[in-house]
Amino acid sequence: MTKYKIGIMGGTFDPIHIGHLILAEEAKNYFELDKVIFIPTGRPPHKYWDNMAEPINRYEMTLLATIDNPDFIVSSIEIDREGTTYTIDTIKYLTKQYNNTEFYFITGADSIVEIFNWKNFKELLSLCRFVTAKRTIVSDNKLENTISEIEKKIGVNIDILPIPYIDISSTNIRNKIKKNESIKYYLPDSVREYILKNKLYID
Repeated sequence: MTKYKIGIMGGTFDPIHIGHLILAEEAKNYFELDKVIFIPTGRPPHKYWDNMAEPINRYEMTLLATIDNPDFIVSSIEIDREGTTYTIDTIKYLTKQYNNTEFYFITGADSIVEIFNWKNFKELLSLCRFVTAKRTIVSDNKLENTISEIEKKIGVNIDILPIPYIDISSTNIRNKIKKNESIKYYLPDSVREYILKNKLYID
């Protein structure tokens, strides 16, 4: 029986931008994924969550950004969960919900080089296939060394998605908003309008 293939895009999406969408679409096409599930984090362990937009705002922005793509799904499982949210718990939950499914966790190089700090990272790497995109904030050498270390220590291969560098970050977008600079084309118009309407990131 052919396995169902699902991509997982986790992140704060604070806010979601075209870099996230390009990465998800490229991964879907390259690995022939059936669907990609976007999962906004609730209370992530590795970020200063006090300064983030409210979970409901990040969830709604992700819905707006993906609504026109039938292969993209948005899940609220992490923002519905109380306390700190960990990727391992999410993947375990999904493996119970989906039978005969191979999961592809899609993320940036900045996350891969921190993978040894993730909760139960060995188990996590055994439960899903990790796919990464290069980013200029992480040198190719550092990324390749980390991937090599993962392969030697755990025997798991990390796939590098062959796409151009996407130098757009949520941090940069938030900073532009605080400076009252244009964010047009950095994210879908619907998300930009939502941010302006709800006066996010202005203080």
